[in-house]
Amino acid sequence: MKRVAAIQMASGPNVSANLTEAGRLIGRAVDAGAELIVLPENFAIMGMQETDKVKHQEAPGQGPMQEFLAEQARKHNTWIVGGTIPLQSEDASRIRAACLLINDQGEQVARYDKVHLFDVHLEENAETYNESETIEPGREPTVVDTPFGKLGLAVCYDLRFPELFRRMADQGVELIALPSAFTAITGRAHWEVLVRARAIENLVYMVAAAQGGYHVNGRETYGHSMIVDPWGLILDQLPSGSGFVSAEVNPKRITDTRRNFPALQHRKIPCKVIS
Repeated sequence: MKRVAAIQMASGPNVSANLTEAGRLIGRAVDAGAELIVLPENFAIMGMQETDKVKHQEAPGQGPMQEFLAEQARKHNTWIVGGTIPLQSEDASRIRAACLLINDQGEQVARYDKVHLFDVHLEENAETYNESETIEPGREPTVVDTPFGKLGLAVCYDLRFPELFRRMADQGVELIALPSAFTAITGRAHWEVLVRARAIENLVYMVAAAQGGYHVNGRETYGHSMIVDPWGLILDQLPSGSGFVSAEVNPKRITDTRRNFPALQHRKIPCKVIS
């Protein structure tokens, strides 16, 4: 069995301060035995304006955010799912919200660019989000072989689109890392039920790392980072504040659950996703 962890924090506009806090929490998770650590969406920057992340964009393979992830992985001999960081896109006014998987040697072994963008108006508190104005969407799901099993990557709003996760199931996914920054309103309504549903539907572990707290820009995120097993059981959860959750991922648990409850073999209708 392998121990995995999900980091929770409340990032702000200062990249250096965010990286320092992320490093502190990674160290704590490693001390607790974690060999795979998932950071939340936008862990390195949550700016005062949505355009701030565009100003801090990095070219693939270089820049302080990517260097931080590689350094932490090497230092702690651990695998890291790097939340999301802003990487250059073909459109100079937009970035890719890139989720990088770094191995224990500090090497990038996979990249997933957030596909589904959060363009939503929340009437309850008059919050409006238009991620498509500053983010260029990705196109394909990502599943990669790791020492922890076949690992899939998804980000925040992706959680509402089960067909993406079915595509990962078709590729044999066994655990899914989900960096997120759910709003307080949508989180209270839907976060737990959606995370557990994706685990149950696909008979996978979900490692859901969330932003959690009040941010300098006035935003409130829901938190409740959690790790969920293939039967939908919450193994660990952190309601609010900075910290981490951790649990053991047991390959036998996946095998036994899929053998005893072979729902994936009973599918009749193939899914289509992402043109």
